[in-house]
Amino acid sequence: MQARSGAWKHFCTLALETMLALGGGLYLFIVTVDPWDVLPLSPRLPRIPITSNARYTMPALARDPRFDSVMLGTSTSRLIQPAVMDHALGTHFLNMSMNSASPWEQARELDIFLRAHPAPRIVMIDMDAAWCHERPGSLTSPNRPWPEWMYGHPAWTGYLHMASLYALQEATNQFLWLVGLKAQRFGLDGYTSFVPPDDRYDRLRGRVQAAFDHWAPPDNTPAPPGMAGTPPATMALLDSMVGRMPASTIRILWFPPASAFLHGTAGGIAATRLQACRLGVERIAAHQPNVIALDFNHDGPLTENRDNFWDPLHYRLPVARRLMADITAVVQGRPVADPALDRLHDPHDGPDMGRP
Repeated sequence: MQARSGAWKHFCTLALETMLALGGGLYLFIVTVDPWDVLPLSPRLPRIPITSNARYTMPALARDPRFDSVMLGTSTSRLIQPAVMDHALGTHFLNMSMNSASPWEQARELDIFLRAHPAPRIVMIDMDAAWCHERPGSLTSPNRPWPEWMYGHPAWTGYLHMASLYALQEATNQFLWLVGLKAQRFGLDGYTSFVPPDDRYDRLRGRVQAAFDHWAPPDNTPAPPGMAGTPPATMALLDSMVGRMPASTIRILWFPPASAFLHGTAGGIAATRLQACRLGVERIAAHQPNVIALDFNHDGPLTENRDNFWDPLHYRLPVARRLMADITAVVQGRPVADPALDRLHDPHDGPDMGRP
């Protein structure tokens, strides 16, 4: 009996030592690879954005000194290409747009970018439903898993968050890329096209039509009195974000185009909500310096043609190129290609805005 007890004790000790060694080895692997490039003592490796949830990849990009301008928004601004904007404006843009990013998340992204770049040249903020449609928690919480420890906390606290299966998974993906066994998926400037190649559009028309058919219709219930003149509560956060930037920064608040299907009927809640959001943006642009406010989301040929969209919310790459051309033209004080573009506010009529 004593011998059996001794053998059992030896087995338990060996098992514990093995688990500790294995766990320690895996933890050492994670913090050495440092999948999100956030740890202060990890080796300097040519890491790339590796995680599909961009909330984990943006902090490292936001601290990169090569950027001097930034784009914020949801998936409706992910197709705006930094390389195209940089070529036209002489900037170095980072696209920090994320799928389903709440206003709170966008404000946290701006905070971390401004800490590393206190005087950015241009900041673009996408005014889509995230800002115009008040949703519970949108001003106080994220919409998807959020690594708050990456945003504003001392870098060493990252070591406390690396002992997880998720960190191990992403460290493995980063390692596989480093040794040439995994293809790069996400761009080093935050840009990644998430729509199918545009030359496949004609073959996928059935899929596009299905997306429209299954999309929830806008709320056309008659709007309550006074709704059109009452901007959404999100505008207070937006105003504070714009105010945190120096006056020399060009702030572009722009409404991306969505299908006119989503605009709703005049007098309905959906249409009135969009009208109130425009009013809120106009007011911010009117009292903050160096703000350009542009609206691509009004009824017109762009939004009324379904062939410009993959679904009611997401436009095609040719539309993205058209948007980039018009935005850069406005910044440079040149005529735009789209005469229907609604300039809610353009300070070119006032003092010089320090064009790039």
